[in-house]
Amino acid sequence: MRQRGVTLIQMMLAVAMVASLTQLGMPAYARLSENLHGAAAARELAQALRSARGHAMLQGREVLVRPIENDWGKGWRVLLAHNQQLLREHRLARPMKIAENAGGQVTFNAQGMPEGRFGATLSVCERTSTRRSHTVVISRAGKIDLRTGETTGSPCAGT
Repeated sequence: MRQRGVTLIQMMLAVAMVASLTQLGMPAYARLSENLHGAAAARELAQALRSARGHAMLQGREVLVRPIENDWGKGWRVLLAHNQQLLREHRLARPMKIAENAGGQVTFNAQGMPEGRFGATLSVCERTSTRRSHTVVISRAGKIDLRTGETTGSPCAGT
C-alpha cells in the first residue's frame, strides 16, 4: 500500500527548517529595510531642499527648511521666511537619526544661495553601522547633492 501524506517526523523537520531559515533571514531583512527607509528619507529631504531653493528663486523671497520639533529625524517643513507660510511638510513614517551641521535650519535667499554655513550636510544614519549613511550636501552655490556610502569621518559616528 502506498503512503498518502507525510509523517509527523517529516512535518516536524520541515517546520524546524523553516524556523531556522527565518531566524537566519530576519537580521538581513531588518538591515535591508532600514537601508531602504534611510535612502528614501534622504531622497525626500534632498527633493524638499531642491524645491525650497527653486521656490526661493521663483518668488524672489527667502525660504526656510526647518526640522519638525527641532529634530530632522521626525521630518521637516518648508516655509516662506517673511510670513512663515507653510509651503510643504514631510513627516517621516518612522523616526530616524539625522546628523546635521546646518545650524538647525537651511535658508535659501532670493537668488537660491544658502545663507549661513557653507557646505552644510544632513546625514541619515543607520543604526547598524556608524560609518554608513545617506548624506545630503548643500554646496556654496546652493546645489543639492545626495551621496551614499561608507565614510571614514562620518557625522553618524557619535550616534
